Amino acid sequence: MELEKEILPLADWLFPSLRGPGALIVFIAIVAALSVVTIFAAYLRMAIRLGPGEGFYAVAKAIATAVSSDLPGTSWRRIWAMTRLSIQEALRRRVLIGFAIFAIVLLFAGWFLDTASDHPARLYLSFMLTATQLMILVLAILLSTFSLPADIKSKTIYTVVTKPVRAGEIVLGRILGVVLVNTVILALMGVVSYGFVVRGLAHRHEIAAEDMEQAGGGDAVWDGVTSRSAHHRHQVTLDAEGRGRTDYVMDHDHEVRMTGDGSERSFVVGSPQGALVARVPKYGKLRFMDRTGREGEGISVGKEWSYRKYIEGGSLASAAWTFSGITPSAFPDGLPLEMNISVFRTYKGDIVSGILGAITVKHPRTGLSSEPIPFTAREFTLYRHEVPRKLKAVEADGTLKDIDLFDSLVDEEGNVDVWIQCSERSQYFGMAQADVYVRGGDAPFVLNYGKAYAGIWLQMIIATCFGVMLSTFLSGAVALFATGSTLVVGLFRDFIISVATGEQVGGGPLESFVRIITQMNQTIELDMGKAVEWTIKGVDAVLMAFMWLAASVFPDYRTLDTSRFVAYGFNIDGNLLAQHCLIALAYFVVLCIYGNFFLKSREIAA
Repeated sequence: MELEKEILPLADWLFPSLRGPGALIVFIAIVAALSVVTIFAAYLRMAIRLGPGEGFYAVAKAIATAVSSDLPGTSWRRIWAMTRLSIQEALRRRVLIGFAIFAIVLLFAGWFLDTASDHPARLYLSFMLTATQLMILVLAILLSTFSLPADIKSKTIYTVVTKPVRAGEIVLGRILGVVLVNTVILALMGVVSYGFVVRGLAHRHEIAAEDMEQAGGGDAVWDGVTSRSAHHRHQVTLDAEGRGRTDYVMDHDHEVRMTGDGSERSFVVGSPQGALVARVPKYGKLRFMDRTGREGEGISVGKEWSYRKYIEGGSLASAAWTFSGITPSAFPDGLPLEMNISVFRTYKGDIVSGILGAITVKHPRTGLSSEPIPFTAREFTLYRHEVPRKLKAVEADGTLKDIDLFDSLVDEEGNVDVWIQCSERSQYFGMAQADVYVRGGDAPFVLNYGKAYAGIWLQMIIATCFGVMLSTFLSGAVALFATGSTLVVGLFRDFIISVATGEQVGGGPLESFVRIITQMNQTIELDMGKAVEWTIKGVDAVLMAFMWLAASVFPDYRTLDTSRFVAYGFNIDGNLLAQHCLIALAYFVVLCIYGNFFLKSREIAA
């Protein structure tokens, strides 16, 4: 799994440090800027209606009233009454139809999912989490954007505003009502989807007695093959006690045990293991060595995505990770390494057998290194290797000696270096910092699956807040379009920012549109006259400024989406989930305040 941004501890992410200004400072700056813009816009509106002096007084009075009476006088009983009203309206609109549609999707999903995929668990989990995310977000937007406008249109809102109910209580009650309804639906989706995934991945293998034979001519070790099931079969190796495991196929294996003897001998294959896991990785710090052995930056092989850097095979080029917290109590049996190395080939050959490489464990300061451990890297294949505690070390004169991993290669602070080299000339290994890690155990998969649904729940809260806030001053259809636009901007935030900052080739929106209709290459000059070019550039500058502002202010739904962690079998870090909770809380508070002011500005709430 690609991890382009390091997951910071919550304190480092929230407060200023050497890594950046901190999310708290950024949030305060954005809220301050938006507050100034909003107050200025409100003043212009009131100044046009009442004059400059009266307009200033009206805005100041509204702010003072909100701080002195509205906020302190908020009643949770009235908020709960608004929440119940919102829930009743949602049920009257037959909101459970959304869950029925989800169930129908599950009924027919098995027809279209490729069960012969090399990574079936990843396929099932990605499909289920993505489908759940899109359906709950669409449902949240529909409920939140049409609730208030429908009441205003039917004039039922008058029975509410004539009571001692504040605008902020109406907004907060609407948000909580929609959130509670969607939370129940999301919980039902989570339970049903988990059962769908488990059932879809469940399968059984059998082993016939004639398919197993003793290996090595009388040696008490058994080799064989399982029956074919779910589009695959496994190779089996059993020890002298008749116990063992199958090989790793389609991201899982099986436990196998032999029972009986002679003609009564049978082999029992357990359920699949390893498909639904939540690895807890311990990442290290990556640095590169060039082909001469000196520290460098890694090289580019011409691929557009620069996430991974490459090292040249058949040279001293290496990628070195420094891991910390490596102690005998945490890893009593050795160092469980896992890696996903990218392979780049410069000549045609055997693309099935993979590229040879070597792993070397080194002491961070003394330079004492283990004997190189050979391995074979294949594209898109996870390689596992358990570095044992007892291994061979290479002396300065080239001789080997027996050492203990923790006594000789791990320093007093628990740091150890792992070096990886490509052994074949003219071939390249590509790696990023998250491609090699120490597996620090596994978290419960059910809990990790619940964390992914918690991420979807946070996205649903943000979408609901936007929908209710925009519906306080827009009609239902317009609020639906506006809220949907925030979702689209959030899903394609990185691309929008790249266009707004000029990183994308082809210019801004208007220039790109001109190039499309004129079928002009995006790398050549427009050559349409200075006046036309200046007009296009000027309009694009304004549009790109708005694009950058929208992408910076609207929520980044892709960052809040943690489904890729579950699909690739990694535990969702608690720091990451806490960061997402704080982001959702910030949007919730700010949008509730904006919704309060916008609803108060309407004539019905006077």
